[in-house]
Amino acid sequence: MHPRRWSFTTQTLAVLVLLVTAVLVVAFGGSAWVLQRQVEDDAGRLALAIARSVAEDDVVRAGALAASDAAAPDTDAERAALAGAAVQVAAEDARERTGALFVVVTDDRGLRIAHPEPDRLGFLVSSDPSVPLAGGEVVEEDTGTLGPAARAKVPVRAPGSDRVVGEVSVGVSVTEVDRLARNATLLAAGTAVLALLGGVAGAVLLTRRLRRLTHGVQPEEIGVLLQGHEAVLRGIGDGVVAVGPDGRVVLANDEAARLLGRPVRPGDPIADWPAGLRALVAEPDPLPSTTVLGDRALLCASRRVDRDGRALGVVLTLRDRTDVELLTRQLDAVAEAGTVLRAQRHEFANRLHLVAGLLDTGSTGEAAEYVHGLLGTGPLGSEVEGLDAVADPYLQAFVGAKAAHAREGGVELRLGVVDVRRRLVDPVDVTTVLGNLVDNAVTALAGRSDGVVEVDLVADGDTLVVAVADSGPGVPADLGDDVFEPGVTTRPSGEGGIGLGLVRQVARARGGSAVLGSAGGGELGGAVFVVRLPGVVEEER
Repeated sequence: MHPRRWSFTTQTLAVLVLLVTAVLVVAFGGSAWVLQRQVEDDAGRLALAIARSVAEDDVVRAGALAASDAAAPDTDAERAALAGAAVQVAAEDARERTGALFVVVTDDRGLRIAHPEPDRLGFLVSSDPSVPLAGGEVVEEDTGTLGPAARAKVPVRAPGSDRVVGEVSVGVSVTEVDRLARNATLLAAGTAVLALLGGVAGAVLLTRRLRRLTHGVQPEEIGVLLQGHEAVLRGIGDGVVAVGPDGRVVLANDEAARLLGRPVRPGDPIADWPAGLRALVAEPDPLPSTTVLGDRALLCASRRVDRDGRALGVVLTLRDRTDVELLTRQLDAVAEAGTVLRAQRHEFANRLHLVAGLLDTGSTGEAAEYVHGLLGTGPLGSEVEGLDAVADPYLQAFVGAKAAHAREGGVELRLGVVDVRRRLVDPVDVTTVLGNLVDNAVTALAGRSDGVVEVDLVADGDTLVVAVADSGPGVPADLGDDVFEPGVTTRPSGEGGIGLGLVRQVARARGGSAVLGSAGGGELGGAVFVVRLPGVVEEER
């Protein structure tokens, strides 16, 4: 495989192995060199210690003094006598005990009086004895008659004085030195191999953990994913929140924080989120559902994310449906008003046809009487008592449409206290709130033949107070004001839970309020909802 095609984890493994190998080779080479020098130094110190020990031996000192005072041996008989002397015996005994290559003792002339080879006794030593005979000590590597060795030379002094009467030369075989160095090097090599194996094993484990943490995605791919991740999160108009298996936020975009109305940071728990969102995370549902959060209507969906059979968490998407929901409710109100207007146009056309027919037949008296009768009636929907107290034609038409719609369901819509003498500045918000409240009341009375919905409309300055009561079963006592929370509904089917949330949202957006005036037991026996909408009525001139 070409190195450029290796994955990042393979490259990391190769680099780590090469690095460990290079470090161990350098460390091993340095250690071997240091060990070699150390063994050589130890051999020199050993030779010096043996030489000093032999030079301090009383037998050796006395023998060296006697040899220095005597004449040099000239015959083989004299040399043989030296070989049997006590100095030779002491030197050989020290050599055998210490394992030294040789222990040589000379007199003050450098003539051997002890040597491992007796036939060399009485002859001058092969190396320069001047330094120890002058009272100094020498440690060196040299090659003598017995081969290369680490050699130490020390002076031998006469008993009871500082007079130098000879020298002791001790050698430790270079072969033994090499053996010791080789053993030490082999130990270091074994340690290096174990360290290399440990380093390779650690590198393999590290690359496996890296692959596991990145789920098999290579770093160069992570860079591409990061670019795509940023482009997607920042470029889409939806809010996106990724929640890990531990119930904490993994990532979120700015739109999600805006829609949720709170900062959403990685690591934040979702335990304090609204119950509806927590339920979506706990039980992911890819089908969008609408929920009201604060002053927003959100379309929410969630999906579980897995990779290679491993659960990565849940992705929650949020879409702002506030404007859409408001427009939907407003269009419903406009459609109902349009229905009333079409009915009025149809009724007006019928009346004109009747007048035209009377005039065509010459029945002018009857036509005049019919027109005068028409002048005494109001528009379609005027049968709702008290509607003439509403000055705004749009609101009039809307209430009339709602009354007609309620009648179709067998419910009577009637007006209670009505005092709206000025036109509305924002009829859309008013009809959105009133439409939701009336629709909820009519739905609560479904199946009742004598159901009644009563609407109060009172203008207080530029504020319109809307109250809607019904003769239904009311709101369960355990719900109370929570009936305005998103997803909360009293319908047996479990559907809904959006209308009242939108009512409160519209009211709060204008600085007003929406409250449950009575959960039940009011004048009509059912629930009473009261909403204040500031700034929707024209100011009095």
